[in-house]
Amino acid sequence: MKTDFNSLSLQFGKRITKVYRELTEKRKEFILAKQLLRSGTAIGALYREAIYAESKADLVHKLHIAIKECNESVYWIDLLEHMGKLNQTEHSSLRNDAVSLLRILTAMIKTAKKNKENGE
Repeated sequence: MKTDFNSLSLQFGKRITKVYRELTEKRKEFILAKQLLRSGTAIGALYREAIYAESKADLVHKLHIAIKECNESVYWIDLLEHMGKLNQTEHSSLRNDAVSLLRILTAMIKTAKKNKENGE
């Protein structure tokens, strides 16, 4: 079954936006919340850019940047949990989703590189 990364990244971005609102309005955490918002929503935006890449190399480059943003999101999620700004359930759920996105992005890059090598 093919995964619709566009939908998955969009859902993750929506969740991150909700967490951002919760962190800023109720938990008064502004700086780290903003960092998470930027990295968490960048994943889907970079994927959308990659869809219209000018070349296979450009595609791979944009997907690599998406991986960096996703990995950064994991860092902010972990830090927020360590600071007591996210509870264990929130942390686990968000982290699991981010790690799933990382795995999918990694697979996409491997496939794109393989296709490039095969001249596709």
